[in-house]
Parts: sequence; C-alpha cells; structure tokens
Amino acid sequence: MYRRDVMVSRRRGASLPGLAAACLVALSAASGAPCLAGGELPERTSVGRRELVLNGAGVNRRLFFKVYLAGLYLAERRQTPEDVLALGGPKRVSVTLLRNVPTRALVDALKGGIRVNCSPEERQALESRVEQLAAALLAVEEGLKGDVITFDWLPGEGTLVSVNGEAKGRAIPGADVYRALLRVWLGERPASSGLKKALLGGAN
Repeated sequence: MYRRDVMVSRRRGASLPGLAAACLVALSAASGAPCLAGGELPERTSVGRRELVLNGAGVNRRLFFKVYLAGLYLAERRQTPEDVLALGGPKRVSVTLLRNVPTRALVDALKGGIRVNCSPEERQALESRVEQLAAALLAVEEGLKGDVITFDWLPGEGTLVSVNGEAKGRAIPGADVYRALLRVWLGERPASSGLKKALLGGAN
C-alpha cells in the first residue's frame, strides 16, 4: 500500500529549477514502477461508490529530478488509450508530487497538454471549463513534496479536483473535459512517452 508516512517533508524548499520556463507537460522520462520511498500506490481505490483498480503507474522526471508519481485507476484494466477513453464508469488520475512545484506551473502544464492534444474546435468548446479546472488547482498556491492531487471522473457529476483528499472547486460538467485531461498523459503528444506506456500497464 502507498504509505502516507513517506510524506514527512512539508517544508517549502526550492521549486523545480526552470519550471516556469519549461512546462511540466514536456517532462522527458518516466519509470514504470509505482513506488515512492519504499511505498507503493494502492492496487485499488474508490471513486464515488465504485472500486477502481490501478491500471498502471510511473514516475515522471525532468533531467535528474523526480517530479511526480502518476497512477491511473479504472473500473477495468485497459492497454490502449482508445480503450481507456471509451471505458465507462468512474476514473482517477492520481499525481503525487516528489518535489515542491508552484501550482501555476502545473496549470500551465495541463493547459499545454490539452492544447496540443485537442483540435481547435475542441479547445474552443472546452475553454471555459479548462479555466474552471485551472482555478481549482490555483486554490493551492504551491504544491508541496508529498501532496496528492487527484483528478476524478464521476458519471452524472463531472470532473473533480482534490488535493490531499480535499475537493477544490465544484465538479466540472462534461465527459469531454475528462477525455481532454486524460490525453495530457495518453494522447498522441503526451507529457512523456514512457509515462504513457507505464500508465497503460507497460514497463519502460
């Protein structure tokens, strides 16, 4: 199981160098192992009333820095982006920060990932709701090492952003928002090809 006691460092240290200039979404390498400081992500979690299974997980890096551990939870395991996007039921992307990261950098990264993986028409339709997503994240000034950010899809409600289990903002309506969010990691131009493979259950 993932151990909360590995999240002992809550001091505000230096943010990732150059992060303001280089989007987090362009991180170049990932590890397929869902481990952090001797702990592991749980194999199962619950979103709403549905139990989900860990589809895959990986550590995303920038140069020599581990930036975050990402895990994808689904109702059933899937091995292709198309099958993940088509699967019904709740979904979760869990992001555990391995460094202090300004939330503005996270927002810029997500917006950049959505932009490059959506058509102009999709971007226009999503614009106001992507801003809602951004506002939810910006409710926290800085992401600290050990913080867990979850992006949940709840059918009938929408996309919900939480930080350390606390909901930020209201549910954002529309399945198209969550599909666009998933494409940040699973799209044709993902944050990292290695992380994409890891989230789909593969190994690097």
